[in-house]
Amino acid sequence: MTAELVPGQNHPLPSARLEVRVSAARPVAAAVVLTDGSGRAPGPGRVAHCGAAPPPGVAAPGPPAAGHHLALDLGALPPGVERLHLALALPPGAGAFGATAAPHTDVATPDGTGVASFTLAGLTAETAVVALEFYLRAGAWKVRAVGQGYAGGMAALLHDHGVPDAAALAAAVTAGPDRPVHLGSGHPRPAPSATAPSATAPTTTAPTPPPATAGPPVPVAGDAPGLTMDERLYNQVWGVFEDAARSAAAYRSAADFADSRQEAELEALLADPAARFGPAAESARREIRARRDDLERRAREVLERDSAQLLAEMRAVEAAMPAPMARWDAPVWADWRAPGEEPPYAVRLGDLHLPDHPGLRVPMLVRMPLSRGLWVDAGASPDHGVPDLGVPDPGVPGPPPGRGGLRGTAAAVAAALAARLLACRPPGGMLLHAVDPDGAAAAALAPFARAGLLAGPPATGLPAVAALVDSLVKRVDLVRMALRGGADDALPPSVDRAARLLLVHDFPYGFDDRTVGGLRYLAEEGPAAGVHLLLVADRADAAGYGPALDPFWRGLTRLSPVPQDCLADPWVEHVWTFEPLVPAPGSTVVTDLLRRLT
Repeated sequence: MTAELVPGQNHPLPSARLEVRVSAARPVAAAVVLTDGSGRAPGPGRVAHCGAAPPPGVAAPGPPAAGHHLALDLGALPPGVERLHLALALPPGAGAFGATAAPHTDVATPDGTGVASFTLAGLTAETAVVALEFYLRAGAWKVRAVGQGYAGGMAALLHDHGVPDAAALAAAVTAGPDRPVHLGSGHPRPAPSATAPSATAPTTTAPTPPPATAGPPVPVAGDAPGLTMDERLYNQVWGVFEDAARSAAAYRSAADFADSRQEAELEALLADPAARFGPAAESARREIRARRDDLERRAREVLERDSAQLLAEMRAVEAAMPAPMARWDAPVWADWRAPGEEPPYAVRLGDLHLPDHPGLRVPMLVRMPLSRGLWVDAGASPDHGVPDLGVPDPGVPGPPPGRGGLRGTAAAVAAALAARLLACRPPGGMLLHAVDPDGAAAAALAPFARAGLLAGPPATGLPAVAALVDSLVKRVDLVRMALRGGADDALPPSVDRAARLLLVHDFPYGFDDRTVGGLRYLAEEGPAAGVHLLLVADRADAAGYGPALDPFWRGLTRLSPVPQDCLADPWVEHVWTFEPLVPAPGSTVVTDLLRRLT
């Protein structure tokens, strides 16, 4: 049965050989953009369109027409190609897509078995649109309904995919020259008729793929582009994040459509007074509700299938994660070894999840070295109802005795993050400084002090805080001057090569206007000079500074110390729940790590 897709929904492909049909109310130009895993095309040779020799695995589209018939062979694509984008555009002067009926696409196997269909509804002023995306995930190809329109036309679409000289190529795509179109073999064929679909074969013959096995392919860790295993795992994690977001969007869209169609059908039934009552009316209402439930059930089946695949993939990825990217309970921490001079590719700050995918936790990874400071928001939610992170082992960073509540939880989260960041450097490669004006974070900092990992006693009063901030500001100034002059090896002996991590608890207590200005400077300029900021603060406590601190807060990566819905993805803008990383109660993984760090 052909799957009727909605924007964002994906569907597995049963075969590497496919046929794609496009039907529209008026002539449209078609093109296929071949890109890497990040959606970027390396050059104009990666765009299949009328009048140009197509790349292997993709048949050349015909000139602008009301119908197109494209043949794909996903097993014969050039190396490095992991995505195909089917683009449609109106010829110059033809108006916009919103003026006529929506284009429709169908994907089928060569024997005519339907796979998926998608109607590009909702277009308005757009003159070009990405209709479908064929992409490789976990060793298997899928098709995704996209429907992303471009008011700037084909030039904007190609530019968005990194195609050089996009304007000139867009003109060639939409012009539809009446001249022979060459296949990859070099033999010319006549240009297809503008009134009939063009049936062509892929340009490269590949061995017939083996019969599809039952069930989805076995997930493989590192099955993503990248030069190193860490980079591939990083890219794979964000691929899972993107797929989870779009899968949830597809389900929600399908459920909303089922509800709206049910409402429209019931309104139409009630609009006829003669049909409102009686056995026939009740039977019609049951049929309407059954159709709605069937649509929702089919959408949920797709969602559950996607969730199972993504969960299996994340299990494979978690098992391969290096320590900085792994959970605290992962076995890799027991075998932790100090890294070399190069920092890890990325570090894990927490986990993300959506209610649509129960059980699926996607790591929140950021590249190393950090380019932004981290802010653990001690005002993320009311103190009441905050989960107790309990610290049976007094050596484990946790809420200070008697402190409790959200601020103590935030201190525990910051301490765990500090330990993880220190583990990302070789011994002595990062020094930890602390600001703790009222000593409230003493228990969380105690394991670092016992392990000799604090660069000095925590700064408490204003003089000590000012002296610490001034020393780090001077260090940043010296390093920046050396880097600008290309003489980073000429730093004075007093300036060592170790990075710095400044953990500030309960900001802005212990600060005055001058030290606040110094902290802002460290947040903006420190990362490039190896000085990084980890802040525990409630923004409301700094309200007296007014909007002057707004750029400061925006320049930090905000983290919640408790599970909270606080992050929206860039694709469909779902709000994700963030969960911080803390060791389980009674765990000694952090104290063991700190001992080994010495």
